[in-house]
Amino acid sequence: MGYLKYKGYTGSVEYSEEDKCLFGKVQGMAKDSITYEGSTVEELTKDFEEAIDDYLALCEEKGIEPRKPYSGVLNVRLTPEIHSGAAIAAQKEGITINAFIKNAVARALGMVL
Repeated sequence: MGYLKYKGYTGSVEYSEEDKCLFGKVQGMAKDSITYEGSTVEELTKDFEEAIDDYLALCEEKGIEPRKPYSGVLNVRLTPEIHSGAAIAAQKEGITINAFIKNAVARALGMVL
């Protein structure tokens, strides 16, 4: 599966063999479903961008804040051993456990903070 990106939103790229078309859905928008489709990648990209623009315009028209795809808040369940190890490692680095986990995830994704 591929992805499209536009104005901070990420959308999936999938293919429907039955309908013979490309389609997708904006990721991380559990409460607001934004979908799009097209026969070509160009059509799909255009419909994706138009769907985002329409969503943002509707939010502005209604005077509401557009939902962000991901809030940045994530609850992670760890084993007690991993939790303890992360706490000790964070303390050794002089940072919070949250900062330690954020840095570890960013490194795993090849991101630089």
